[in-house]
This record gives sequence, C-alpha cells and structure tokens, in this order.
Amino acid sequence: MTKYVKDRPFSLAKGGINVKIVFMGTPDFARDSLKALVEANYKIEAVVTNPDKPKGRGMKTTFSEVKEYALSAGIEKILQPQKVKNNEEFINELKSINPDLIVVVAYGKILPQEILDIPKLGSINVHGSLLPKYRGAAPIQWAVLNGDKVTGVTTMYMGAGMDTGDIILKEETQIGNDETTGELWDRLSKMGAELLVKTVKQIEDGTAPREKQGDDFSMAPMLDKEMAKIDWENKTAQEIKNLIRGLNPFMGAYSFYQGKKIKFWKADVCSDEELFEKFPELKEYKDKFYQVPEGTILFSDSKTGLYIRAKDSNIKILEMQGENAKKMTAEEFLRGNTLIAGLYFE
Repeated sequence: MTKYVKDRPFSLAKGGINVKIVFMGTPDFARDSLKALVEANYKIEAVVTNPDKPKGRGMKTTFSEVKEYALSAGIEKILQPQKVKNNEEFINELKSINPDLIVVVAYGKILPQEILDIPKLGSINVHGSLLPKYRGAAPIQWAVLNGDKVTGVTTMYMGAGMDTGDIILKEETQIGNDETTGELWDRLSKMGAELLVKTVKQIEDGTAPREKQGDDFSMAPMLDKEMAKIDWENKTAQEIKNLIRGLNPFMGAYSFYQGKKIKFWKADVCSDEELFEKFPELKEYKDKFYQVPEGTILFSDSKTGLYIRAKDSNIKILEMQGENAKKMTAEEFLRGNTLIAGLYFE
C-alpha cells in the first residue's frame, strides 16, 4: 500500500554509509535531491549529468546545477555521456562501479533496461506529481496549467515505460491559487529531496512498500511554444491566468499589441462585479460593455493598472515584459509605454 505524507517538517536521517549510489540528474530540481543524499551520509560513487554547454552572449561553457554541486561536494567521478543508449563504454563503467542503487532525478535521458538492471537494490526515480497522474516530462507545469489544487511528489522503481514503475512513496501538497510553476517547482524540489532520503532509507532497511500503478493515468508532455500565445477569444479568464502562471518562468505567455510581442508573467482574474465596483462609470455602459470583443484593453494607465477583457470575465495584468526589455510590474511598464484603452491584444 502506498504511504502518503502530508506537509510537515522533515528531519533527514543519518546513515547509509554502506549503500553505494550512482546519481543521475541535471537541473536544480535534481541538485536538491543529490544534496539531501550527501547530507544524509549516503555514499555517492558517481554522478551522471548532461554534458557542459555554451550559454549566453559570450557562449561561455556552463555546468549543470548537479555538476556544480557535485564539484563543491568533492564528488570525484562525474560522468557526462552524450548518449546512454547503446553506449557500451558508459554502461561498462557503470557496471564496474557496481552500485547498490541508481537514483534518477530529472536526468533528461531515457535509460535502457540494461542500465536499470545493474544495481542489486534497483533503480529509483523522483517524479514531480502524484503518479499515475502526469507521467512525462512536464508534470509540475501541467498541474499549474490545468488549475489543479493538489499535487505532490512520488518515488518509484524504474521500468522500461515512461514513469510506469511501481510506486514506493508519495507526498502531497496544496497548490496556491496564485502559485507559479517556478514557485511550485522550488517547493516540490525540496519535498522530493526529503522523500528520496526517506525512500532510500526504507530500501536499505528492506521496508520500502511497492505498489503497481493502475491504468487510470494522464500524461504531461513537453511544452509546446505555440501554446504560449494567449487565446483571448476562446479561453476563460481563469484559464488565461493559469496559462500565465503555468508558463512562469520557463517560457512566458504572450500576446501581440499593434504588432509588438508582450509577455505576461503574473495576472489575476477580475469579475465583472468587481470591475463595476472599482469603476462605477462602467455601469452606465453595461449593455455596450458586454459586447466588447475579447482581448480589448479596458483600462490602461500607471495608476489604475492594465485590465483586459476575456471570454467570460476580465484579466488584471500584474507583471509583464515588452520586447527587448526586462520584466516589470504593469504600473512600471505603463509609465514608459502607452497601451490605448479600446484597442486590443491579439
């Protein structure tokens, strides 16, 4: 039976000095898990992460978050294969390490069964959802995009399928009404790290539960750049808000104003009743107001802020970004840019 753990403080248990672990991961979400294992005294025999890559205007070589931490923690063996499938040199090196456990957290590559079968205690994974919901590459983003109220993290034994392995432990948490993907990512990263240490300890002790996943699953595929364009005509105000917070900070939802691309980073829903209360003069034009096309700018100045008509309600923009500019509040943006009420975003 899967064990659930509600939000609460967690004390990392010390131990595990006899368990040899190979850790595979790349971004900050994985770094937190690696750090938790190191601080819990688990022996990290090797770290596997994506190759270094050039970044920024100067194309300076940068390390992954996991490699940066591994170096700072004094982990000597860091492996960065370009590919893992049919890579005999890499697979043989893993076999020579002879790990007791392989831990995979947001590594970014699909592992063949030959690798998963190497450690005698199995290969396990930390996944940013309550499996079997949101199998796939972007579970945190889709939970926010879909307006979910609850999510969490799952540890599981890895199998050949995409996040189809047997579940070990789960921990759930509420999603805030205004929480962005970035904010939820940071919270689940720490939750996942704590749950991983608990999972490894139970595997070490021989007490880890194991539950097969059912057929009632959903997928969380990679995000598509085309989905970032706001559909004012067909999406409700809440759906637009969820799109904006769901794509913050990894992509950014956007719309065009007079041919210029503007990104929105934070927004809130403003009902018609709230709008009439805030702007009493609108009550005289109720009939015309309800005929205003979706995407129309209702109010736009540095004191009032930016309000836009949606399909069923209204959107108040809180944070935005113009072309070749930095993120700023809507009020700051409107002090230096003019958006004319009555015109519209498309």
